[in-house]
Amino acid sequence: MRTFLLPDLGEGLTDAELVNWLVAEGDTIAVDQPVAEVETAKSLVEVPSPYAGIVETLHGAAGESIDVGKPLISVRTTAVAGVPEPAPAADAKAAAPSSADAAGEAYRQEERAGSGNVLIGYGTPGGHGINRRTRPPRRTAGSAVPVASAVRAAPAVSAVPAASAALAGPVSDMSPASDLSRSAVATLEAPRCISPLVRKLARDAGLLLRNLDGSGPDGLVLRRDVERAIAGTTEMLPADTAVRTAAPAGSAPAEGTDPRSGLAVTGRTPVRGLRRTVAANLSASRSEIPEATVWVDVDATALLDLRAGLKRRDPENTPGLMAFLARFVLAGLRRFPELNTRYVPNPDGDAELVSFDGVNLGFAAQTDRGLMVPSIRHAEKLSARELDAEIRRLTASARSGAATPAELTSGTFTLNNYGVFGVDGSAAIINYPESAILGIGRIIDKPWVVDGELAVRKLTELTLVFDHRVCDGGTAGGFLRYVADAIENPGSVLADL
Repeated sequence: MRTFLLPDLGEGLTDAELVNWLVAEGDTIAVDQPVAEVETAKSLVEVPSPYAGIVETLHGAAGESIDVGKPLISVRTTAVAGVPEPAPAADAKAAAPSSADAAGEAYRQEERAGSGNVLIGYGTPGGHGINRRTRPPRRTAGSAVPVASAVRAAPAVSAVPAASAALAGPVSDMSPASDLSRSAVATLEAPRCISPLVRKLARDAGLLLRNLDGSGPDGLVLRRDVERAIAGTTEMLPADTAVRTAAPAGSAPAEGTDPRSGLAVTGRTPVRGLRRTVAANLSASRSEIPEATVWVDVDATALLDLRAGLKRRDPENTPGLMAFLARFVLAGLRRFPELNTRYVPNPDGDAELVSFDGVNLGFAAQTDRGLMVPSIRHAEKLSARELDAEIRRLTASARSGAATPAELTSGTFTLNNYGVFGVDGSAAIINYPESAILGIGRIIDKPWVVDGELAVRKLTELTLVFDHRVCDGGTAGGFLRYVADAIENPGSVLADL
């Protein structure tokens, strides 16, 4: 029996919500077959099984939260191949590891396998020492085995070279091996790689993990090993990816009366997954950032006329208004780079302003799973048409749940089009830990004075919320005025694009 513990899915998180089982108890599964969908802070992730065999136990139901290091699925591997279960270790003093030890060992091995993309609001837990075992621990039938231990202490037969097998412990501690080939065993247990993100990276590149030499402890395959193999491969066969949307979590019925309002309580909805992360980020932004807000009304008639003319000439390749606005914002950040910095306090009480070589431009996207902010990496290098293509791609990816943690957490400045909700303005909350967010309201017909005469023009409102620690009002006002002037007279910024 092999029990797969939920690993840290490469994001430094402590738990994940089980969205959906992709297998059922009694099903026969293969190595690397996705067995469950889990929702982390912002991503919907398919978790593959490192074992082949028959599903014995599913540890949890859809909608439940599972801690990292806790059992996810138990697989009966040896029954598939007709190999008897291994005998317990000869050393009677060796005791089965506690659940806490198992969780810690799985977490430590996962960290060495390439975790570390820590999401906003979470940090990689510390205090985990590296306790290397020189022999497989004794365990009782049906007990959970940490993933890393299951790989190192291979029962009956070993699918790894003799040098690696020596690290797993004396062969005399295990039952005699049956005469199975390495390829046969490879179908029962996965190669030495326990990070789902590393496994997916290899699968998308068409690489077999069993053919890679791991540079980690005991031959563990790390992210850098896969990336090195990809760099040396001339032909890659990306795997098909299925687009799935997480089912919304429903409210649990509740009874009783609210003591404050006196009203009957009709339901209680746990705050977890994406909503919990959003709540933590908003709270951190409001409590840590001394924000200030400036706004201005803008005549967007000239920009709309420009886009209409382009659309008449080339209706299929005309960028949207967000792409033009993004291009103006990027030009403005070149003149006022302070708004593209980050205020970082130090433990000793001091602080520093971190500047960046480029702009990762985030934009707010409303999805069925909540508000997300995917970012365009090095947006300053892209034209308006290229920005438009990236905005469309990332919006679709975020709404389908396929956006990666890196795409959702790497922004340095955010653009927010709340005009799609039919509102004029908003005192937005800065996307922590960034330093500014620019919002644009709806574009509507309003009376406006042009050359001393009243006219009906296309008006909108720009609102800039900024961290007052990184710059003063003059910088914020200068940036906002620059973007407003670009919208009112697009030709005036051609030299800066």
